[in-house]
Amino acid sequence: MLRRILAPFFLLILYAGYYFNGGFYRQYCDLITATLHGKTAIITGGNAGIGKETAIDFAHRGARVIIGCRNPKKATEAVKEIQRRSLSSNVVYIPLELSDQDSVREFAKTILKQESRIDYLINNAGIGKSAKGHRTKEGYNMVFAVNHFGHFLLTMLLLDRVKKCAPSRIVNVSSIAYTFVKEGDLYFTPKDAEGKNIEYARSKLANVLFTKEFARQLEGSGVTTYSLHPGAIKSSIIEKVKATNQLSRIKYWFYKGFLWLMGSDERAGAQTTIYCALEESITHLSGRYFDNCRVAKESKLFHDDGLAKKLWDVSCQATGL
Repeated sequence: MLRRILAPFFLLILYAGYYFNGGFYRQYCDLITATLHGKTAIITGGNAGIGKETAIDFAHRGARVIIGCRNPKKATEAVKEIQRRSLSSNVVYIPLELSDQDSVREFAKTILKQESRIDYLINNAGIGKSAKGHRTKEGYNMVFAVNHFGHFLLTMLLLDRVKKCAPSRIVNVSSIAYTFVKEGDLYFTPKDAEGKNIEYARSKLANVLFTKEFARQLEGSGVTTYSLHPGAIKSSIIEKVKATNQLSRIKYWFYKGFLWLMGSDERAGAQTTIYCALEESITHLSGRYFDNCRVAKESKLFHDDGLAKKLWDVSCQATGL
């Protein structure tokens, strides 16, 4: 009897691991032999997690790597680690707070003043949750502001320099969570109220819609862009989730256990980002959504061109562009 009860549960866990983590076999990009000497890559959130692993890979291939993050102490420590592990000293840090549009503009201003090239822009940084009612000084939802508005503004400010270095690429790290958004949750008005933990999923939908519409506008420019799901990653980000009640504590331990069973390490989680940035055979797939180093099946909302254009207009309004 017990075996009959546990067998379906075990199979469900296996399927969930396969579905959310992009399959048990995660490709590594060691077979991509691209060298990046003379190239420059900007990686937001490059001080930790899959962003740091991406920075290590790019620096090891010879690129000049600039990481943008908000914590100077952690950034300094990360730069030293990236330099040590990549055997490259050409790694630097510039302060960036994506929730603060003034900080984004200052970061872009510094980049354009100091750097003659931007070959790869990796919009990697993100947050999963913020304190209830926590908003930016412009009044925007914090999660949506960091995960989408900040990257949208940064990308637009750096776009001309990226175009001058074509062929070049812009990669947006999204998540399979974008498929959780239902049509009833589709509000992009920047100052709308939070909606029962859907903010993260909505921001990840914004990432893929932005990528798709952006690819349409970039056609013929030599710049290609891709969005991706990195997989379920055993990352320290889960430790930042504060359990405020019994239910949230149960969710925390369930998700932590799931990651322990099924999650990939951070190096594995960086592979699809690296693939989208360096794989030469995918230039005709600009705008598409990738998972486990291959084009993934997109949701119904991904194909809503009207929604993508609406998001674009809202993003321009929210960032003053």
